[in-house]
Amino acid sequence: MKRTHKLMIAAAAMLIAPSLGAAQGADMESSRTIAGGGISIKGWEGKIDAKEVTAGMKLENAKLAMSGKDMIVTTGPAVTYWSPKNTAKGNYTVKATFKEPSYMNVNTHPHPYGIVIAGNDMGTDTQSFLYCAAYGNGTFIVRGFGPASFQMNGGRGGADAAVNKAAGKGSPVEQEIAMIVSSDKVECQINGKIVASYDKTALVTEGKLKSTDGVYGFRFAHNTDGVVSNLTMTKNK
Repeated sequence: MKRTHKLMIAAAAMLIAPSLGAAQGADMESSRTIAGGGISIKGWEGKIDAKEVTAGMKLENAKLAMSGKDMIVTTGPAVTYWSPKNTAKGNYTVKATFKEPSYMNVNTHPHPYGIVIAGNDMGTDTQSFLYCAAYGNGTFIVRGFGPASFQMNGGRGGADAAVNKAAGKGSPVEQEIAMIVSSDKVECQINGKIVASYDKTALVTEGKLKSTDGVYGFRFAHNTDGVVSNLTMTKNK
């Protein structure tokens, strides 16, 4: 009886192992190197994540370029882009439209992209900022660096019907993402709906943001191709 029980456990473990291996493989997907990478938009800067640097990647392994009025992003390592001239203070809204022309075209699982606000000491090892990013599968994350990474809606993020879903791998998907700062709150809006709201006191604190005032821009996960259009900042009353 004991022998049969042990055999059953071993068989179950063998069935589970492939799915665990696949999940770990997806999480450990290596960042590609983009030929002719770097930043070709005047005045813009970028910084890749520390773990990408540890893996031997550099900013030039991703690409930020202009095409008409759109900014074209091709990663490479996970990267945050900004222009030092783009700053927001007080109550404001920063928004842009993000298009993934070919969903999951070079990756094995959905990767996020979205708006960055409250950037301080950008480009340094002590930089801090907050971002809200959407996936083409209907989920989103709110995270930041302070300078260590922190999560506001859990490690896997959350799902919301407002977040557009791609029809399938290789299909286009588009999201309008905004970060809204008021006197006491910071909110993420996706496609016209507030999907997350936080008290400022939960964000401007030790280990998170230095302030909600600062530089704004956008962020893309590794191995993602996207188009950013209509990046704007407006003052709120």
